Amino acid sequence: MTNKEKSAKVVSEIVDIFRCPICHRSMKVVDFKSLICSNNHTFDFAKQGYVNMLTRPSNQHYDKNLFEARQKIIMESNLYSSLHKKVSEIIGKHLDEFHYPTIIFDAGSGEGSHLQKIINECRDRAITGIGLDIAKEGIIMASKNYHNPIWLVGDLANIPLTDQSSHVVLNILSPANYMEFKRVLAPEGIIVKIVPRPNYLKELREVIFTNSDKKAYTNGETISLFKQNFQLVNNFRFSYFKELEQTELLNLIQMSPLAWNAEKEQIDSFLNLDSTGITVDLDILIGVKSTS
Repeated sequence: MTNKEKSAKVVSEIVDIFRCPICHRSMKVVDFKSLICSNNHTFDFAKQGYVNMLTRPSNQHYDKNLFEARQKIIMESNLYSSLHKKVSEIIGKHLDEFHYPTIIFDAGSGEGSHLQKIINECRDRAITGIGLDIAKEGIIMASKNYHNPIWLVGDLANIPLTDQSSHVVLNILSPANYMEFKRVLAPEGIIVKIVPRPNYLKELREVIFTNSDKKAYTNGETISLFKQNFQLVNNFRFSYFKELEQTELLNLIQMSPLAWNAEKEQIDSFLNLDSTGITVDLDILIGVKSTS
């Protein structure tokens, strides 16, 4: 069975949770080749197994090089391994209260490494992961490397899932669309949003933004907006320091939007730092639908 057919089979088993991004009608898998809605809007499975459900062209800065660097940082350097374990513990504790197959929706999944790592940590659970990103290059890479989750090219402002279909919504260091997140989150579900704290990647920030206000960062507005849309039930500060190899520092630069407009001298300065340690400083926000 090809990757395309395997993906179509997985989608067919939960096709009731998909909705057409054009007309919002129900969908079905036809001939293990396409997702087709009741109005005959058709979205084909690519040979890698993903489905492109964008309804308009996207203009975004993320390219193949960025996603390759990000995958190496996440999967090889294990910079975020402690985070993945913590998030899987949070999800596991929540799922212990329920006994049914679970949909974990990663909103803004990029090349899929965070979702795959978290699913790997959630062992012995009936979980289906769905990763969505507007960057096609990221989803292509995800579908090539990780065959268990469902991968979608799509828009967070128009998520191709039905109302109340996701038991966990993940939003990891990524923009949010809270109106859509509230729509797709199940009544008993949780949203797990990861946001940077002031010291996140401070070693890189201090070099890139030496003479800029961006050197200092606060997540107060981000947390406030989250609390306006969801009931905040917990907020974990998650902070640690990890040494990286020199080659991993280059991957960190290539994956980080912080360095998009950096001068060569700034990048060289970062790569030549005496210490190769990096600070990970994050808030893990846990939210549920507001009862009011």
